[in-house]
Amino acid sequence: MEMQLLYVEFKDHFAYQLKLIIYCNKPIALMLTMLETHHEGGTFALYSLLCRHAKIKTIPNQHRTDEELTTYSRSTFHEHSFAAKTKRWLEAYPFRKNSLLILVVIGTCMVIGDGILTPAISVLSASGGIKVDHPKMSNDVVVIVAVIILVGLFSVQHYGTDRVGWLFAPVVLLWFLLVGGIGIFNIWKYDSSVVRAFSPVYIYRYFRRRKKDSWTSLGGIMLSITGTEALFADLAHFPVSAIQLAFTVIVFPCLLLTYMGQAAYLMQNKEHVVDAFYRSIPDSIYWPVFIVATLAAIIASQGTITATFSIIKQALAHGCFPRVKVVHTSKKFLGQIYIPDINWILMVLCIAVTAGFRNQSQIGNAYGTAVVIVMLVTTFLMTLIMLLVWRCHWVLVLVFTFLSLVVECTYFSAVLFKVDQGGWVPLVIAAAFFVIMYVWHYGTVKRYEFEMHSKVSMAWILGLGPSLGLVRVPGIGLVYTELASGVPHIFSHFITNLPAVHSVVVFVCVKYLPVYTVPEDERFLMKRIGPKSFHMFRCVARYGYKDLHKKDEEFERKLFDNLFLFVRLENMMEGCSDSDEYSLYGQQTQHSANYLLRSNGNSTTGDNDFTCSTVDSIIPVKSPTQGNNTVTSSGHESSQAEADEMEFLNCSRDAGVVHILGNTVVRARRDSRFHKKIAIDYIYAFLRKICRENSVIFNVPHESLLNVGQIFYV
Repeated sequence: MEMQLLYVEFKDHFAYQLKLIIYCNKPIALMLTMLETHHEGGTFALYSLLCRHAKIKTIPNQHRTDEELTTYSRSTFHEHSFAAKTKRWLEAYPFRKNSLLILVVIGTCMVIGDGILTPAISVLSASGGIKVDHPKMSNDVVVIVAVIILVGLFSVQHYGTDRVGWLFAPVVLLWFLLVGGIGIFNIWKYDSSVVRAFSPVYIYRYFRRRKKDSWTSLGGIMLSITGTEALFADLAHFPVSAIQLAFTVIVFPCLLLTYMGQAAYLMQNKEHVVDAFYRSIPDSIYWPVFIVATLAAIIASQGTITATFSIIKQALAHGCFPRVKVVHTSKKFLGQIYIPDINWILMVLCIAVTAGFRNQSQIGNAYGTAVVIVMLVTTFLMTLIMLLVWRCHWVLVLVFTFLSLVVECTYFSAVLFKVDQGGWVPLVIAAAFFVIMYVWHYGTVKRYEFEMHSKVSMAWILGLGPSLGLVRVPGIGLVYTELASGVPHIFSHFITNLPAVHSVVVFVCVKYLPVYTVPEDERFLMKRIGPKSFHMFRCVARYGYKDLHKKDEEFERKLFDNLFLFVRLENMMEGCSDSDEYSLYGQQTQHSANYLLRSNGNSTTGDNDFTCSTVDSIIPVKSPTQGNNTVTSSGHESSQAEADEMEFLNCSRDAGVVHILGNTVVRARRDSRFHKKIAIDYIYAFLRKICRENSVIFNVPHESLLNVGQIFYV
């Protein structure tokens, strides 16, 4: 009997037992390194990379200064190149941008489904070893043990992996050495001729003989390659070279050995096909292997949960997920985060899947469906990246896409036969998350468009005069807005309904860019709005999709440090900028800032952790050769004006800081279509109600918070 034929036929039955082995592909690389890198996997990370090289963001808040960041690298195209034509094709119509975003959201939803199914199948498979040694034990006991482990796993997520991460590498390494060694033992003991299964001729005979059945069996074999897609799912924890080394030297050889060992074991024990993995373990080391297997399952599940947190954080930065609290669990590694709300949702769904299916086979079918869809989405995004980012020749791109789709579409067609056998689970989960994410993004885009179209004109502000037509009370008002330019409509709503406004007003925009991280010294952009007598400024705080914005005293202190620094730098120039355009400093401004900070060591500007913008074009200070008297006079006036404004800002700051947050309510028009009313008036409104408030996300103290509400119709 052909070895490969038997091996493939049996794999459809016991592949789900081997899922635990396969899924350790990612944890072995993750735990062997635990290193930080400036790469990030995931569908939204690929989408962010594309957004830097093409104007495909559905929220048009890009600005030319963003492109001058050190982490904002982008390619330039020849006008007639295939990449340039592809870029223009994507940017031409909003429908294409939305279609690309929908594809990315679908892939993300499948990854979230992966985060639910992986802990379920890994822990349930490991717990199944108890029943193998005690055949009379009820399956309910196995499920209860799996549920207890899952509850414990999700309950300790808030501690992070920093304290116990050093244990992961030894455990997973020991796991692979054990399964590899057991495989060698079984090959030697039962049938060493199984190595002939490497010949592709046997799989050809298998397909020719079994026809449709062989095709559908690929849906079960999918589990033998799952884990490779998660291998690169959260590269924030380790470099690519570590993955390649770990997979090539340890993971892949050990997996081949354990598969061949189980195939050899089944040659003489065909009745054990359902639980071949545990049956093939020698009795003398059964329980030690069971303990290591359970620990490896927990580590594998931990890796997927962390990856789920990471990709939701990316979706949040792109405005595609409701506001949730994000907590950094490590001071060393930026990518290690914890999202409480998502953690408990994952736990409930994971327990429901485990207790609902009660067997690994159907969960395995569900897992295969999620994985192959993620692979298809990733392949499409990689095709665009090869064209727009790497600028590969279109022939090479075509070959890559064709070969990838041949393999992935083959598996996808086989997985479709498993939909009614559990494969529907990730589709339902993905559909629910897709509705949440897309409706939230739609509402976010509409809110931004409303802000853009209804922002206050500078002529109206100037017409009010320095007092803005109100009483200017001592203090600083921080007005939070999504606009990076212009005065938001919420401010006009505020001053027309209240009799007073603060003596200093700063419009704060927290903006996420399609980059991994924004360096600390490039985070803030400062600008003056209107004449100096108005005492109005704009601050744009820029973050990458892996950065955490936390509104606390440190953030507020750095904001004011940069405001004071901006005033000092501005007085070094001639004139000031009243336009909506920013400019990015460059080395000249940074050198000037360093000089100011050195010469004003006891001033309120503090450190120079952040850089600020100045006028549109930096105008050099007049040279002494142009007239010493003029220079002396203007320099004295400039110094006096600077001292007066700095004193005014300090007094205003001492008087108190108030955080003004806009609460814009979105409603569908009466003549809107039915599906739009459902999406906006019910789903989006419900999500807005249950998600975290901006004041909670920014940690704004209630005693200094002022909410300003308004309603607009879409």
